[in-house]
Amino acid sequence: MNLLKDLKFKKSNKTPLYLQIANSLTYNISKGSIKMNEKLPSINVFSKEYKVSRDTVEKAYNVLKDKKIIIGIKGKGVYINRTKLISKINILFLVNKLSAYKLETYHSFLKNIGNEYHTDFEIYNSEKSFCVNLMEKNKMRYDYYVIIPHFKCSNVNQINIKNDALKAITSIPREKLVLMDNNELTIDGDIIEIYEDFENDIYNALKTGLKKIANYKRLNLVIPEGKTYPYFHKIRCGFIKFCNEHLFNFKILNKIKEDESINSRQLFITISDDNLVKLLDIIKTKRLTIGQDVGIISYNETPFKRLLDIAVISTDFEKMGETAAEMIINNKKGKIKNPFSLIDRNSI
Repeated sequence: MNLLKDLKFKKSNKTPLYLQIANSLTYNISKGSIKMNEKLPSINVFSKEYKVSRDTVEKAYNVLKDKKIIIGIKGKGVYINRTKLISKINILFLVNKLSAYKLETYHSFLKNIGNEYHTDFEIYNSEKSFCVNLMEKNKMRYDYYVIIPHFKCSNVNQINIKNDALKAITSIPREKLVLMDNNELTIDGDIIEIYEDFENDIYNALKTGLKKIANYKRLNLVIPEGKTYPYFHKIRCGFIKFCNEHLFNFKILNKIKEDESINSRQLFITISDDNLVKLLDIIKTKRLTIGQDVGIISYNETPFKRLLDIAVISTDFEKMGETAAEMIINNKKGKIKNPFSLIDRNSI
């Protein structure tokens, strides 16, 4: 029992006894008093030695098992499984896809969260089942779960997240949950939420550029169809609202074709980068001048768009990561709208 003689907990403390035990064990492991692969007392022995109930000890051990700090080996007992990083606050950062702007948010988060926190990064490729599996696998292992919840859907009108994905997200304790980018989940409780308002964001951003946009005869929104994202529907609605309100002739395209008819005084708003590249190729082939013959606005800021002097409508991805980190550090809860704007360049 010398192994555990430095454990400290009080039944009169407001913190539940099982959490005090788990925290005390974690502290001892982090400072090296308990070593890797060392055996812990059985539940019965611990209960008798420290005069606490078996249920309390079992709950404390389960907390450490969920965090992979200890492991139970059948017929042999409970052993220390992990000693590194347990003294830090652990965060799972879960993104739907790998992109320049998602990485900008992640790097901003890392920059602002500080050295007392350890962050693991996972990508679920916008696949609902993969996301659910990752959350189930890592359930109770982390102190915070930062999730960007965007899932592919086969129908553009399918704007609700499937029940099993929502159920997996809501199974995370509210105090540990941080949602970013998507405000369609309507989760009750005191959580951290930094979101985009896709419909109103594009509408308001285009309004700020109305003077230059008005020089074009037709506006074209190039937005993918098929297996896509529910927020595309919101973007489409915001674009149509802007065009109708300001009496613009407009067209919605699903993609840029190689033989796309591009006439002078058209403005293209491209949502995906592959359509932007195709559009640039056609403009180059036809020897048109960007910003004079043809206007371009792309969705989401990236370094190569800055380099090419392409105007963008974009949320501030750096600010999104910064806000999430600051709210975690300061233990703040609430719903924050992330800044969104038109970045005007010579392509319009």
